[in-house]
Amino acid sequence: MKVKKLGIVSLSKGILGEDFIRHELEIGLKRLQDYGVEIVLMPHALKGLDYLQNHPESRAKDLIDAFEDDSIDMILCAIGGDDTYRLLPYLFEDHQLERVVNQKIFLGFSDTTVNHFMLHKLGIITFYGQSFLSDVCEISSEMLPYTKKYFEELITTGTVKRITPSEVWYEEREDFSEKGVGVSMPSFANQGFELIRGNKTFEGQILGGCLESIFYNFFDNSRYDDTVELCRKYEIFPSLEEWKDKILLLETSEERPEPALFREMICALERYGIFDVVSGVLVGKPQNEMYYEDYKKIMLEEISNQKLSLLCNINIGHSTPRCIIPFGIHAKVDSERQTILFE
Repeated sequence: MKVKKLGIVSLSKGILGEDFIRHELEIGLKRLQDYGVEIVLMPHALKGLDYLQNHPESRAKDLIDAFEDDSIDMILCAIGGDDTYRLLPYLFEDHQLERVVNQKIFLGFSDTTVNHFMLHKLGIITFYGQSFLSDVCEISSEMLPYTKKYFEELITTGTVKRITPSEVWYEEREDFSEKGVGVSMPSFANQGFELIRGNKTFEGQILGGCLESIFYNFFDNSRYDDTVELCRKYEIFPSLEEWKDKILLLETSEERPEPALFREMICALERYGIFDVVSGVLVGKPQNEMYYEDYKKIMLEEISNQKLSLLCNINIGHSTPRCIIPFGIHAKVDSERQTILFE
């Protein structure tokens, strides 16, 4: 299924509407137009940081409208943020989202993790790993080749069939101003997927996302005092029975959590019991490989299920380049062959 019409939504941060990133917006829109895709910027997508911070109901309405519009066959998230959980009452209190939701491509990552769990609850297959501003609007002379390959596969076929490691990884860009347009990021050889424990092969449907988003929305109220309560009220995080035989995806954000915090987050998931029921864990490459060795050591120490497969260094999430991982489609992971295949 080739994407013909794409709707861009700002479900978290409203940065897409700010003047200081106008050059990025123009780059991204032109790239999409070059693919022959019709673009709809949903009514509130460009309202800016302050407006969208104060109006979660407007963000929710854009998502509902994007699903309700049958001519839109792909919903692309502008970027992440940290408070998309605030959309919950406007999407679930009166079954607003459930009434309009239907199967179409939904792509985003980071704080959008929570939106993926919302849609998973309603039975929708979604796609994790890239966003409009972070990837389509990349200010190098073109989209990063590995990133571009998966984005093109998704918009031309409607899915992703096979993931392999990137040959390189990039040092994260610090200058996103107009002066940075056309400037490439330093790149380094990438070692591929790394199995640190368990069977070389495992399978199941993948679900998960940004570790901090999972921790601060479902387990810990220290960032916002109502996250855990709201997510429990609407039963957004799956029960252990629902997690059974799934593959858990975890990747860390641009905040690059220190090892002590990473340990706290892994321990929260361990106490929940998730590592006793899933069939394996996929772990994204940390930005700039920061704390990579520490993270592996902590997982080996804190995850008590000695048989659980832990596959690290996946090019997904906050480290560039990024693949795209389907949620809700059966996957077969083979660490020896360095492949993740989707049925």
